[in-house]
Amino acid sequence: MGKGRPRAVEKGVLGHAPGGASSSSSSSSSSSAASAAVVPQAPVFYPTEEEFADPLAFIFKIRPQAEPFGICRIVPPKSWNPPFALDREAFSFPTKSQAIDRLQARPPSCDPATFRLEYGRFLESHLGKRSARRVVFEGEDLDLCRLYNAVKRYGGYDKVCTEKRWADVARFIRPATKISECAKHVLCQLYREHLYDYEEYNCRLNRGTKKRKAAKPSLERKTSNQSDVPVRQRRRKGLGSQRVKEVVEEEALDQICEQCKSGLHGEVMLLCDRCDKGWHLYCLSPPLTSVPSGNWYCLECVNSDKDSFGFVPGKLYTVDAFKRIDDRMRRKWFGQTNVSRVQMEKKFWEIVEGRAGEVEVMYGNDLDTSLYGSGFPRVNDSIPTAIDPNIWKQYASSPWNLNNLPKLPGSMLRAVHDNIAGVMVPWLYFGMIFSSFCWHVEDHCFYSINYLHWGEPKCWYGVPGTEANAFEKVMREALPDLFEAQPDLLFQLVTMLNPSILLENGVPVYGVLQEPGNFVITFPRSFHGGFNFGLNCAEAVNFAPADWLPHGGVGAELYRLYRKAAVLSHEELLCVVVKSGCSTKAFPYLKEEMQRVFAREKKCREELWVNGVVRSSKMHPKKHPNYVGTEEDPTCIICQQYLYLSAITCSCRPSTFVCLEHWKHLCECKPDKHHLLYRHTLAELGDLIYLVTSESKITNSAKTLQNQFFQGCNSYLSRSSDMKKMKGTEISYSQLAEDWLSHSCHILEIPFSDSVYHNVLTEAEQFLWADHDMDPVRDMTIKLIEAQKWALNINRSLLKIESFEHCSQESKEKVSLSDLEKLLSFQTLPCQLDFSKLKAIVEDAQNLVTEVQCALSSSSSIDTLEILYSRCKEFPISLQVTERLSSEISSAKIWLNNARLCLMEKRRGGVGLDFLNKLKSQMLELHVKLPEMDLLSNMCKEVESWKIRCEDILKGPLKMKELDDFLLSADYLTVSIPEIDILRKYSSDAHSWVSHLENVLQSLNKREDYGNIVVELSDILKAGQSLRVQVDELPHVEAELKRFTCRESALMALTTLMPLGFLQQVLHEASQLEIENEHLFMDVFKVVMSAISWEEGAKFALEHVAHISDFEKILRDSEEILVGLPSLPGVKDAVTTAQLWISRSQPYLDQSANVNPSDSLLQVDELKELVAQLKHLEVTVDGVDKLESIAKEVEGWQQYARSLLENAKSLSYIHHADFRVDNHLLTKIEELKQKIDSAIEVGHSLSFQFEELPELRTASLYWKWCSTAISLCYRIPLRTEVDELLGEADHLPVICSDSHLAQELIVGVKWLKKALYILPGCDSKKRCKLKDVEVILDEIQKIVVSYPMVVTQIQNAIQKHESWVEQVCAYFELPRRQPWSSLLKLKELGEADAFECSELDKVASEAGKVENWMSKCHVILDPVFANLDSLSSGLVQIKTSLDKALDIYCGSKGRRARGFCVCCPSFAGNDEVYTCLVCDDRYHFSCVEPPLANSAMMNEYACSFCVYIENGAIPSNGNQSLISRGNRPEVKSFFQLVSAAGDFFSGFQELNLAEGIVEQAQECNSHLTEVMNTTISYHGKDLSSISESLLRALKAIAVAGIYDHQGFCIFESALSRYSWKVRVRKLLNGSKKPVLQQIQRLIKEGESMGVPSEDHFMKEIAEGRQISLHWADIAKKVASDSGKLALSEVYKLIIEGENLPLHFEKELKSLRERSLLYCICRKPYDQRAMIACDQCDEWYHFDCINLLGPPPKTFYCPACQPSNGGFISLPCAICKEERSCNEGGPDTPACHRESKQIGSRSIRSNIHQNLQHNIDLLQVLRSHSEVDQLWRESKKPLHRVAKRRIML
Repeated sequence: MGKGRPRAVEKGVLGHAPGGASSSSSSSSSSSAASAAVVPQAPVFYPTEEEFADPLAFIFKIRPQAEPFGICRIVPPKSWNPPFALDREAFSFPTKSQAIDRLQARPPSCDPATFRLEYGRFLESHLGKRSARRVVFEGEDLDLCRLYNAVKRYGGYDKVCTEKRWADVARFIRPATKISECAKHVLCQLYREHLYDYEEYNCRLNRGTKKRKAAKPSLERKTSNQSDVPVRQRRRKGLGSQRVKEVVEEEALDQICEQCKSGLHGEVMLLCDRCDKGWHLYCLSPPLTSVPSGNWYCLECVNSDKDSFGFVPGKLYTVDAFKRIDDRMRRKWFGQTNVSRVQMEKKFWEIVEGRAGEVEVMYGNDLDTSLYGSGFPRVNDSIPTAIDPNIWKQYASSPWNLNNLPKLPGSMLRAVHDNIAGVMVPWLYFGMIFSSFCWHVEDHCFYSINYLHWGEPKCWYGVPGTEANAFEKVMREALPDLFEAQPDLLFQLVTMLNPSILLENGVPVYGVLQEPGNFVITFPRSFHGGFNFGLNCAEAVNFAPADWLPHGGVGAELYRLYRKAAVLSHEELLCVVVKSGCSTKAFPYLKEEMQRVFAREKKCREELWVNGVVRSSKMHPKKHPNYVGTEEDPTCIICQQYLYLSAITCSCRPSTFVCLEHWKHLCECKPDKHHLLYRHTLAELGDLIYLVTSESKITNSAKTLQNQFFQGCNSYLSRSSDMKKMKGTEISYSQLAEDWLSHSCHILEIPFSDSVYHNVLTEAEQFLWADHDMDPVRDMTIKLIEAQKWALNINRSLLKIESFEHCSQESKEKVSLSDLEKLLSFQTLPCQLDFSKLKAIVEDAQNLVTEVQCALSSSSSIDTLEILYSRCKEFPISLQVTERLSSEISSAKIWLNNARLCLMEKRRGGVGLDFLNKLKSQMLELHVKLPEMDLLSNMCKEVESWKIRCEDILKGPLKMKELDDFLLSADYLTVSIPEIDILRKYSSDAHSWVSHLENVLQSLNKREDYGNIVVELSDILKAGQSLRVQVDELPHVEAELKRFTCRESALMALTTLMPLGFLQQVLHEASQLEIENEHLFMDVFKVVMSAISWEEGAKFALEHVAHISDFEKILRDSEEILVGLPSLPGVKDAVTTAQLWISRSQPYLDQSANVNPSDSLLQVDELKELVAQLKHLEVTVDGVDKLESIAKEVEGWQQYARSLLENAKSLSYIHHADFRVDNHLLTKIEELKQKIDSAIEVGHSLSFQFEELPELRTASLYWKWCSTAISLCYRIPLRTEVDELLGEADHLPVICSDSHLAQELIVGVKWLKKALYILPGCDSKKRCKLKDVEVILDEIQKIVVSYPMVVTQIQNAIQKHESWVEQVCAYFELPRRQPWSSLLKLKELGEADAFECSELDKVASEAGKVENWMSKCHVILDPVFANLDSLSSGLVQIKTSLDKALDIYCGSKGRRARGFCVCCPSFAGNDEVYTCLVCDDRYHFSCVEPPLANSAMMNEYACSFCVYIENGAIPSNGNQSLISRGNRPEVKSFFQLVSAAGDFFSGFQELNLAEGIVEQAQECNSHLTEVMNTTISYHGKDLSSISESLLRALKAIAVAGIYDHQGFCIFESALSRYSWKVRVRKLLNGSKKPVLQQIQRLIKEGESMGVPSEDHFMKEIAEGRQISLHWADIAKKVASDSGKLALSEVYKLIIEGENLPLHFEKELKSLRERSLLYCICRKPYDQRAMIACDQCDEWYHFDCINLLGPPPKTFYCPACQPSNGGFISLPCAICKEERSCNEGGPDTPACHRESKQIGSRSIRSNIHQNLQHNIDLLQVLRSHSEVDQLWRESKKPLHRVAKRRIML
């Protein structure tokens, strides 16, 4: 590639970690880790001139090397230097404010109200309590929502504790405040108390969701009591089953999806648990595959407008104003120093991570260049004057010009019609320091190119496109709270993440430093971001070469997934590019993408066909199909994507469309109601693919090859989806098409029927969208459509003709002859149809047309034409000649009227020439003969002759007399000839001019306004010269104009200051015009003479250098002469120069009288300049001698000052051999300093600004510093003195600090500083080693300056150090466990006297271990004891509590009373206590609020432990758990303390107590383990054997002052088993039978606890459930058997159900209703139609009483209303046996039913008796007629509804 090969980027800003190495203790772990990560550099390319000529070719060339980096930089050749096209001074642009500190370290925009709602629901449902009203942290309300999200951001509670990141959490929730260590601990405790359980709950939910996603469950979640309720109603929390049913009834169809606005598909509608708005699962962004666990909230409720983050529009700025803001921001962060880009980048990421406070910058981004202008030259823009037009045109047409790049040859975007901002039209960017462009990927995964016009560099970061998924994963893991609130966060361009975090997680990141004039390329799917180092201007645009196409498909799928509207249609772009033609290099990419689109389209269309969508039609064609975006395509209401290729709609929603993938979500109509819209058939899409398959054009033989290609390409689709079931049989797509073809051929052979054609064309719609195998169908469809159209047109024409013949109104529409001739022109008829009548009518019409054409060609009369016209109008066919006839007749009549008017006109010029010519031309076009035509021809000839005469006159000169005579002879003409009108106008103008001139000349002699006269005469002369007619007065006008012009000049000379030469010229002109004797010119002569006299005097004064007073007199005389005098400027210049010299010299002349130091100093150079200017003055002035004497005095002082500076320099640079620091040197220095100070005082008194004064002041300060430095040799100075002296040395001038004396003194003072800092007693942070001290002592021998007193002090310190080291060695030689006080004493002595050594580290390490151990112990005990006096007292209390716990474990089984409170670890003797009635133990009321032992005993209590053992559950009024940690420390923390103290050398009391606590804890744990093993292994019925040990364990755990989490969790499982057994025993032995749901819940709960099947209680409820379920199955079958089972067996089954261990209310009720009998057939209810008597309310079947047709309004049974008007009285036995229920027999219930248990024998006898009674009743009924038979009931059942109704 030559020079185009990549080279490494220069070492700079990108060669280090973006986060920077932070030494701050509060830095986050991510930032600390960032210091170890280095961002690699992306490649840089340097193209040659040849490579640079074609941008797309060069980018394609470097793509294999650059694309793996995702980003690269291109440095153009040196010849590339485009001018900046905008005016930087006048340009203004809008900005947006960016809160840089919130790009990463910001809380999510969560709505606190939603969080409180969900948190409150969690507390109520899982913890059984309400949320606290407020939680206070450091005196302010703590935002739990923000705290929860902060901990989630850093990985959860456990990770935050492990990594000690509570400081980051605190900064996250309260950015502006600092937090102490104690506050961190408090914040941790508050989270543990309020939010830890909520975090665990959400983690479990998330794990459950992931498992369901892996298993791909169905969308519905059915529970035991809600299996039939739709999901969208079940999402409402807190509603029981009855409430859900009410909601379903009330809100069946009132909920619509907020995305697609459809209320259908309610089974997949997800309702927000706060606002109740709905979304389909498939409409969400991104869509969900299953209903989420727990409560669900929409993004509107999750996000809050208050905390929403984005870039806010700012003010309008000019470039200069924007630069001032940038400078101000730079000074704020970096001051006036020049910082490196490394430091700026490090500071940027500190700000982004929230470690540098709040920062807001402005960014002028996304400026549309079509509105604001481009930085590149453009063809249609105006060219600035400062730019060469040739250069402008060169760069305006350059391919690297970003305005041209998107539409270069080879770019896929050439087909896009619209100027899409940012994509097709570049965007302009004005950046300032820290303004950033956040992580993002380009729209549609386009390439992007950015050019930096000018300014500071840009820092870029890029991630390769192959790592896009890994990048998104890391972003979601690093910022989980932000993505949870906004799943589409990466689409919003408002979030940054440190590249070091990406590198740590294995995501490659590469950096680019873009300098001005450089291009930066980002590749498809490459995430990139960055920031600006300062003020700059850049421009960017997208482009899309052919290799982008696969990535474009991926981008389109991302838009579909996230329900985002696309910028353009990817399918449309593909099709347009293929159809419009492109380079063969793009063929492979186009072919691949088109095949993918073809396969998906084919699959979806075939799936639609299989599912029953058979209606289809083509979309309306576009007006401009060769461009993308000319017309807006409809979009899918689900995924928001453009529907270019195909869409689905339905008649129920005609204006709504969906894509083929979401067709099932359009509506709930059947598939045959849906309609497929397509733009291209599959055959047309295949042809497009074939266009890009090879380079050659399609030949005649290519069709076969093309079909073979697509048949093999898509065979897998056709094999899987071309069969469907129709009318009970499987039929293939091709078979169905063949059947259709055969049927269509038959239709063409039979007589035409419109309905048949319509049906067969409708059936064909299912084949038209298919591939080339359906070409025969499409061909046949075209034939059918043509045949149908032809036949319909024939029938329609005949219908119109017949309609016209029967009702020949003019309003009736007629068929045209041309249409009929076209219909009858077919050689082969499309279909069978009789049209002979129509053919005869057409022949008559053709004959009539021939007759009309003959009449027109022979110029007939108007009457003849009107007769033919009436015949044409009455003919039933529309003839074109009819209109022609009508036009000819009307034209002739109009012309005749106009001609007569013209011939009858008598007025002069009454007829216009144009009108006459128009009549003449119309006459030639008429096909009619009229007598007026000859008269009009004669008039035209006469007018032509007059016109010729006028033209001859106009060609020659015009004289006024001749013109008037000619116009008089033409007065009789009635035609208006233009030439005659012109001549009349010329004559009128000449007469008017002469008249005006005469009026003006009459008044000239009386006027004196010469200016107006000159203007008037000039206008008259000009007007006369412009006349076409010659006049004789013009010479006279010219003479008068010259005279008045001269008079005007003379008047001007007298009234206006004019030059002397002007006045002399005026006098000369007056003499020539012979008017010089006029009074006006005599006055001018006098003025000229006075001016000449003044000129002579002025010249004399200038030549003899007169005094300034003489010049002032001459100036005063000039004011009286109103003439421009030539010498006046020279006089004024001489006077002005003299006055300026006097004013400048006045301060110097007056300086002796005014010596005020506050006044400004005089300049020496200006004094010398004034003296030099005396030679050039042309005027004599005063004070010259005095000024010269002052100049001499100033020069003498300067010479003295220079001599002093030379002496000082010689003393400072004294020779090395002569250098001695002693009193003699100090005396010399002081004497020289006194002379210098004296000279400074004299210089000040002169009030001049001498150059030597600053040097003298510097020398004075320097010698003062030297004298002070030498004085330190004779005393021990303070360290502050030495530091100040060294600080002053840093500010000494370079010329002084380079001197030998200063260097030696600085070396000595520096040694002195080191000597003072090494002493042990100093305040330095780091101690010095003994070896270093000895080195410093050796250095003093090499230094010229000596410090004897300091040396002595250092030697004494060395002796103290050696003595302390001997004491330490002696201490550590003693046995271990030495007193802690001795070690502390050694530590204090070492801190005071010792240098750095191993012994000091050893003592500090040993002491640090103990102190650290005690601090850890404090951390453990501080939450336990509010006011802890000492560690020993806290440890003693914990040890005492363990003694009490062991006492409870080791106590006898007799439950002896104890004298302490079991629930209180400490002794509180003053609190009120009570004694448990069960165990006789005592408790404080303040510790446990006890429940009453019995409701009758008001002052007798039972403890919670006994209540739990008895009932298996905590009492309802209990406020705390039996086993809770509270604020007790973990036992493992004491184990860790003891383990950590194993290597301690010192011994102390606290350690001994901790070891005792560990031993007691182990003993308690062994007792607890024994209790747990016994409880878990016991499976018997008697629970009393384990209840005693559990009670002791519960009390021991409660009194113990430590908490064993692992052991207590296992113990809780044992308690849970025990509680389960107690609840099972209570449920089975209770007075009320349990229901099946309770038993199943207990079994499930027991199985989850691991209760074995051989356990007594598990076995008992399992057997009961099995027996009960078997009975329930039988009962359900019997209840629906329609009376098949005998009633005795039914009653037996009821008795069995009542004796079951479980209660089945529903089944028992069904069986009892099953035993009720109705009608005369005595059958139970069996769904047959029944009617109730309006009197007795007894029910009867329609068929049993022969009731036919609709039921009557009022019905009385025959028993209540017989046919003869009386009532039938049945025998008493029958009535009684039928209506009563002896011993509960199976009969219709009586008014008062008794509940009795019936034996099997009585049931059988009752059945027998009832059977006998039924037979008797039938015999009675048979004695009457069939329909009119009368029945009557003896009693009215109370359980029936009183009103009449019909059961269907």
